[in-house]
Amino acid sequence: MAMRDDHTLAGELATEAGELLLRLRAERGFADPKALKDAGDRGSHDQLMEALRRFRPDDSVLSEEATREERMDPRRLSAERVWIVDPLDGTREFAEEGRSDWAVHVALWERGALTAGAVALPAQGRTLTTAEPPPLPDARGRLRIAVSRTRPPEFVEKLAQELGAELVPIGSAGAKIAAVLTGEVEAYVHAGGQYEWDSAAPVAVALAAGAHASRIDGSRLVYNQADPSLPDILVSLPDLATKLLAGIRDLHR
Repeated sequence: MAMRDDHTLAGELATEAGELLLRLRAERGFADPKALKDAGDRGSHDQLMEALRRFRPDDSVLSEEATREERMDPRRLSAERVWIVDPLDGTREFAEEGRSDWAVHVALWERGALTAGAVALPAQGRTLTTAEPPPLPDARGRLRIAVSRTRPPEFVEKLAQELGAELVPIGSAGAKIAAVLTGEVEAYVHAGGQYEWDSAAPVAVALAAGAHASRIDGSRLVYNQADPSLPDILVSLPDLATKLLAGIRDLHR
């Protein structure tokens, strides 16, 4: 693995962390959701950090499960290569028996851009990577927009009404963006709170596949910032981006 290119390494690390999470699910069961969530977050984080220290020791890392001091380390901001990882995206879904809409994110940021990434969907038995980006489906029929299961933004409900779209609740951000790439929905719109690790890896894969990814005002998504919050996002099939951005703009006037 030490000789793997960054695309392949991202895919292997995300897949292996996903396999660990599946084992934890099988061994612990679902009787104590909090304990399962905690074990998943920590176990996946530790495995990913150990692997990155071993195979990319000179690179910086930004992980959701790192300590605040580690995330705020100023050396990350001057680094040329930073791995942005979410060891378990969708802890709620991970701890619910039968749910498959959770993920592992591994992305590489280099000199201002995302250059490699992978989204493992362990319970779905697949990993989407920049090494082999999935072919984008065609937009057909009624527009479907992925939204949060628990807190869909009110403006997205209004957007769906304006565009005659159907809202599709899906768990983790990675699972939502993956759903755009696999044809389960045509778009994902979110506002109201996220962080860089929630979207870096799936956005890397989406961009490599030719999908549209931006802030909801159309501006570029920017990563490896001092403040890792990234509160809104739009990912869609490319032919729908103009229509969606116009609809969002109309609602915010």
